[in-house]
Amino acid sequence: MSHSLFLKCKPGDFTELPTQDGMPEQVHVFDAQSIEAVNAALAARRPLLVRGEPGTGKSQLAHAVAIQLKRAFISCVVDARTEPGDLMWRFDAVERLAEAQLAASLGLKPEQIGARLAVTRYLRPGPLWWAFDWDDAKGRANPGNSGMYAEPEEWQVADGTVLLIDEIDKAESDVPNSLLEALGIGRFTPSGMTEPIRMHKTSPLVVITTNEERALPDAFLRRCLVLFLELPADEAELVALLSARARRHFPQAKPEILKEAAIQLAQDRAEAKRNQWFPLPGQAEYLDLVRAVLALHPDDLRGQRRVLRQIGRYVLRKHPEARV
Repeated sequence: MSHSLFLKCKPGDFTELPTQDGMPEQVHVFDAQSIEAVNAALAARRPLLVRGEPGTGKSQLAHAVAIQLKRAFISCVVDARTEPGDLMWRFDAVERLAEAQLAASLGLKPEQIGARLAVTRYLRPGPLWWAFDWDDAKGRANPGNSGMYAEPEEWQVADGTVLLIDEIDKAESDVPNSLLEALGIGRFTPSGMTEPIRMHKTSPLVVITTNEERALPDAFLRRCLVLFLELPADEAELVALLSARARRHFPQAKPEILKEAAIQLAQDRAEAKRNQWFPLPGQAEYLDLVRAVLALHPDDLRGQRRVLRQIGRYVLRKHPEARV
């Protein structure tokens, strides 16, 4: 299996992403800016911060890049409960308490209890630990735990990883700030350890996404390369872009219905923007609309056109004032 240090794909190339049974298909179509930004981040060995409104493919980009580069994919979603250290490690206090109770019931000697309750035995690797030192993280993780990550077929540690830190703007500013030193110098030291976790010689590609819900610290931004994923403001350009991407998702669809759905999305998006109805309908809603139309009338273009406007109100208009 050949591995590349940089993306070799061209604009318009696409990658099919794995999905669970019953879930909608996922296809990521690469554009020129994304390819350039990813390769720049790989060359500079800096994180890539991907900015843009929801539904523009920010998270998919990281997974698609991992597949293209044949790297292991590590993903975590940040939320309001995420603590600064969670992206690097966590301390399993529950397991340590259970072990302490067991040790006491067995009547072990103090030195035996001390060894069994050493802090380092209950450190659980976070996603950045896996990205920096996969083998060490694998040795410390509990098999079957949600913190375990899959190894691609024929993958080796030297092939590297892609780490997605999704929606970092959901957390307080101390969460991105906590990454500054680790990402800046390529190492961090978990609590209780004397030796740091060091970045593997194959630097991970760290992709961080934000939906702009909260401003990010300036010091953090200076450590990142930044890619803006934006939909075109011009209606004709937007319709052309969405139609082209939909052809990758739905190759069986008639071009006419893809274009008509894109026009409907563009018109509803323009109306929402004029009235400041946020979030604006975007690519994700467009694909949902096409998927629903094709499912309701798989082979009937007339039927597809009939239901397109009928169900558009449920897919594209989500602001309370936008209901019709």
